[in-house]
Amino acid sequence: MSIDARSLGRQVGLTLSDTPNAHAVTPVAGGDTCRAYRVRFKEKTCFLKIHGLHMFDMLQCEAYNLRALAETNTLRVPQPVACGKTCSYSFLLLEFLELHTGGPGAILGQQLARLHQHTEDHFGWPQDNWIGSTPQPNTSCPDWVSFWRHRRLAHQLDLAKDNHAGCSLLESGERLVCEFAALFEGYTPKPSLLHGDLWSGNYAFDAASRPVVYDPACYYGDRETDLAMTTLFGGFSEEFYSAYSEYYPMDQGFTVRKGLYNFYHVLNHFNLFGGSYARQAENLCLKVLSEVR
Repeated sequence: MSIDARSLGRQVGLTLSDTPNAHAVTPVAGGDTCRAYRVRFKEKTCFLKIHGLHMFDMLQCEAYNLRALAETNTLRVPQPVACGKTCSYSFLLLEFLELHTGGPGAILGQQLARLHQHTEDHFGWPQDNWIGSTPQPNTSCPDWVSFWRHRRLAHQLDLAKDNHAGCSLLESGERLVCEFAALFEGYTPKPSLLHGDLWSGNYAFDAASRPVVYDPACYYGDRETDLAMTTLFGGFSEEFYSAYSEYYPMDQGFTVRKGLYNFYHVLNHFNLFGGSYARQAENLCLKVLSEVR
């Protein structure tokens, strides 16, 4: 998708009835799924994400998720400004924040724990959304084991079949789907509000060193899923975990269940990128199966 910066600013400005045309558009580092720009209007600067027209729903979901997180008054998020379409692409315009890595991990841990204390009476979310660029079904379930079995693991395994995963990965995955309920004996999670995609690339700190999270894939689920993903790709400090546990202590079984939850994300990485993620997913799956009694 080749885009001229001047044309981009003009088209976005024209779709915003109360905002003049952008007069400075600069490419910035973005994510794996969208192209990103810093856009300067007359009175404000915004962060712009653009994608193909077919991904407009994904950007709308992201805006919805960010607003849901903002309403909790816990972790800071970039506020959505507008979501729309031009003749060529869809876009999401967000508050622009000057972000940096390195900051008070303890505050991040405390605020995540506060977020997880926002609960519902069922597991799921009002709408399906995306984990990366993979559709993520969120139809509600009263029972967490059923939700994780059908909305998460079985869904990713179906995609893995379509993506020609090896028989050994699929067979071990199917075994896990059938047997993982044993990991929940004596543990009944609450439906907590989750970020849903909380890895080291989806948080930073603002100019005042306040934690900021972005690119969410929200739903109500076991809070351990957010904590598990923080261990998958690194980037979270010991003070983060200490502060979280002090504010909202963890169940002892988390050390085993985190492998179950991270299997979902590694399998999703296989479905998105292929390659060595197949072996990583299979090894993780077999490790979790060895813990099932």
